[in-house]
Amino acid sequence: MSKQEMDLEQTMKEKVFVVVGDTLNEAKYACTIKNKLISKGYTVYSVPYEIKSINDIEEEIDVVDLCINPVAGLKILQECKKEYKNLVIQPGAESGKIIDLLKSNNKPFIESCLLVGLSLYS
Repeated sequence: MSKQEMDLEQTMKEKVFVVVGDTLNEAKYACTIKNKLISKGYTVYSVPYEIKSINDIEEEIDVVDLCINPVAGLKILQECKKEYKNLVIQPGAESGKIIDLLKSNNKPFIESCLLVGLSLYS
């Protein structure tokens, strides 16, 4: 972990989250994560099903939660011009290409689960 990256506990202290995934389908983890974050008082934006792009969010972003298949996630990250403090790669959303992209652009990230973070730290 580089010095700019946060661990899961630090990540859960942030306020503004973007959940990247199918936040409209109650059978998907992205929807569960979005709803639990909202119920705990976090500000949550949802991409790409409710807001087309991370770039369309006007507010400053603290955490991006990648909860989408790696091919779609890579495309969204390649198009992202917004700054954020941390990116969480959920289990199943990871790929070597995503890790390489984040590292080559010096972007902070952790491979973890916000559901675990919510149960332990909020």
